[in-house]
Amino acid sequence: MTTEPRLEQLREKAWQDGVVPGRGVDVVGGPIPRKPGYYGQAVVKPPVWTWEIPLYFFFGGMAGMSAVIASGAVLSHHVDLARVAMWIAVIGGAFISPVLLILDLGRPHLFLNMLRVFKHRSAMSMGAWILTAFGACAVPGLIALELHTHQILPGALDQLLRVAAGIFIVAAAIFGTLLATYTGVLIGASAIPAWFLHRTLLPIHFGTAGLGSAAALLELIGHRIAPLHAIGFFAATVETGLLIWLSIDKHGAADRAIHEHGSGWLVRIGEILNGPVALGLRSFGFIPFAAISFLIGSLVSRIGWIAVGKVSGADPESVFAAEQYVLNHEND
Repeated sequence: MTTEPRLEQLREKAWQDGVVPGRGVDVVGGPIPRKPGYYGQAVVKPPVWTWEIPLYFFFGGMAGMSAVIASGAVLSHHVDLARVAMWIAVIGGAFISPVLLILDLGRPHLFLNMLRVFKHRSAMSMGAWILTAFGACAVPGLIALELHTHQILPGALDQLLRVAAGIFIVAAAIFGTLLATYTGVLIGASAIPAWFLHRTLLPIHFGTAGLGSAAALLELIGHRIAPLHAIGFFAATVETGLLIWLSIDKHGAADRAIHEHGSGWLVRIGEILNGPVALGLRSFGFIPFAAISFLIGSLVSRIGWIAVGKVSGADPESVFAAEQYVLNHEND
């Protein structure tokens, strides 16, 4: 039989820690946990993604936007730039990205199972289809462009190759834009508070980071031309604006994983590198250093957003604070 001192001890332990070890009691007036959730336990399931997913976000975004740059290069008759950009698109989007996604899923057939059903309301299902469609356009686009560039086929067939290359590359650019931005939609559509509350920012950030990364890599390879510099300058400017927005648009406990935890430092360091630092270096003509800074920042920020999701999802108080924030704004 539990004695009165034992009951008082259990109550005091519950008030202090929010959890009582060992066997408790179930009586009226018993221990009441102070922490939100069920004795301070997580309310939603934190993401279990490992290193493959931030790399997938990085390479997928860069590959998708490389196809966008390639389409512009084709239309402006910069064939050499288009070829290199399409090689980046194919390697990053048709090979590296599927491998990373399959590694995360664990088994190759799980990726194929995702293609059995088309669910337009599911960001994960749409992502699998977008990645597949991107590869289906980028690979034949690159092949047709290479055959046309080397003029392997004569006369009319070569002209057909030129038209086919243009069509496939433009289609790859469309799916590439979706590939670079849907990952932001994917995590923003979740129940993780820090992701959901910034669901408007995330697709813009991921798309801009992918565009700037593609331009940066092309510059490092050797294509130092004004259009790529303009793209890099634009991307760094947008990322600087997003950093300012992220610093101002705070939601207290709901997104404290960004502002009060080490995970948030990764996001801010990434944004600083591909925002103000890259912008400053470009302004003073240090193009290679600006490109390297942007690439590193884009990768670090993606690692940071995954880390933020894990911290935020494991914090029950953030979940309840986010729900209250949404309810208050719905009533306004």
